[in-house]
Amino acid sequence: MAEKKAKNIHEVKVNITGDEWKKILDNTFKKVIKTVKIDGFRPGKAPRDVFEKKYGKQSLVVEAVDSSMQDAYKKALEEFKGDPIMQPTVAIEKADEEGVTYVFTFTTKPDVKIKRYTGLNVKKNQVKVTKKDVDAEIEKMRKEYADLQLKDGKAEEGDTVIIDFEGFDGDKAFEGGKAENYSLELGSHSFIPGFEEALIGVKAGDKKDVNVTFPTDYHAEELKGKPVVFKVTVHEVKTKVYPELNEEFFLDLGLNDVKTKEDLEKTIKETMTEQMEYQSENKFIDDLFEALLKETSVDVPHELVHEELDRMVRDYEERLKMQGITLEQFYKFTNSSEEKLKEQMHEEAEKRIKLRFAIDEIIALEKIDATDEEALKDAEEKALKHQMDKDEYIKAFGGLEMLKYDIKVQKVIDILKA
Repeated sequence: MAEKKAKNIHEVKVNITGDEWKKILDNTFKKVIKTVKIDGFRPGKAPRDVFEKKYGKQSLVVEAVDSSMQDAYKKALEEFKGDPIMQPTVAIEKADEEGVTYVFTFTTKPDVKIKRYTGLNVKKNQVKVTKKDVDAEIEKMRKEYADLQLKDGKAEEGDTVIIDFEGFDGDKAFEGGKAENYSLELGSHSFIPGFEEALIGVKAGDKKDVNVTFPTDYHAEELKGKPVVFKVTVHEVKTKVYPELNEEFFLDLGLNDVKTKEDLEKTIKETMTEQMEYQSENKFIDDLFEALLKETSVDVPHELVHEELDRMVRDYEERLKMQGITLEQFYKFTNSSEEKLKEQMHEEAEKRIKLRFAIDEIIALEKIDATDEEALKDAEEKALKHQMDKDEYIKAFGGLEMLKYDIKVQKVIDILKA
């Protein structure tokens, strides 16, 4: 066996010949002959020369190559003293009656050079929640809990009209342009431009022809840029009645401890501050990582990029499933494919791997470690937060070693922050 090195790509050849290969071929024949049918012989009783005449000698060689690959891999690992960062690839250089030559290609960690990882000049956005922010959030809550009540008068922007409508292209009704008892909020911009605006001022019982022109980028080809008329009948006009800021409203919000408007403002401000602080912290870390990547140079192995892309596609598929969409449906809806999706993800995949190498390099340079005790304490705290059993949380996270690595990463982040 011989090893050929080129940067972080290493080839190890494993040759199996002589008596060892003869024994593998013999054992392979004894196994295969039990599964084939040869006229004139009971199962498993046909001699080898008859088998080879019927199926060819190479068929036995192919089976022997498959059966001996695992042992060859073990030999390659014994020969290769490095620390591979992924499963090696394998190729068959030669395989015949005389022997087989496997070529295992190992990928080790490439050289990682970081110009600097402290003093990255990244600043964290300061969080400030103003009274205007709080008032806007309260109005948003009131809008969500508003009741629609019948209005005896003209429709205004923000009101809801209950209508029948039918669309005509000239004298002909067009497909998809008809509805009954349709609830439409004026000003929601859910209809084509001009339709909602034309209904401002209508009253219950009114009939109105609404002339509009479909946008040139409308999805239905036959209606793009076309002037049409909608015949509309107004059944009801409803207006929003916003709830008062009282205990009944606070209870509807699930805020049992809130009794006054001042209590509500305080609670909202605390909640918004916490959310904005969380977002600011995440952006700070993302910005630090971006700055670190600019200071890092490394040749990312393309094999790792392919692995990361496969992982990213699987993750994306799981997210789609949560929305009730399959990956195949997504490709159909977006006129895309796995190849196109991976093209879009390629840059992000490279960044993720590069960042991983940079973090691991800092862990090594700073001699960062994490103990079992630290990991168990961290698991206990996070399991409590997620209302899970500690062991269940550790298993879900990927095991104790993954938890320890996560702690190391957090220590790297603390160094970057400093």
